[in-house]
Amino acid sequence: MANTTETTELFARASARHVRVTPQKARRIVDLIRGKDTTTAIATLQFAPQGAAEPTLKVLQSAIANLRVKADETGAPFDERNLVIQAAYVDEGPTMKRFRPRAQGRAGRINKRTSHITVLVAPKPEKAAKGGTR
Repeated sequence: MANTTETTELFARASARHVRVTPQKARRIVDLIRGKDTTTAIATLQFAPQGAAEPTLKVLQSAIANLRVKADETGAPFDERNLVIQAAYVDEGPTMKRFRPRAQGRAGRINKRTSHITVLVAPKPEKAAKGGTR
């Protein structure tokens, strides 16, 4: 067997699919928390007035719980205060098409858009040692 070096990069992902909020509105919320530590992100989402904040908060809490389970399985130390949102993105889900009657016998199409919200959580990276190589 070849010389293999395993990097035990501990991270966890959670996603909510078919969330009934438009991707454009959900991206506004996800942009607020991307790259922040989880305690700050949870506080931000709890007090955000937008409707997309609630499903995003649930996804973030699920990702933290997934990382806790993964850390327990591997025996790695787990500290919830030492986590950072490594990636967070919103993809477009299927669009439901509905029709409303309009003037003169016409029909107007209403698009009811859905989103797939994904959050990736990982421990904060250790800071590199100061100074350079000699």
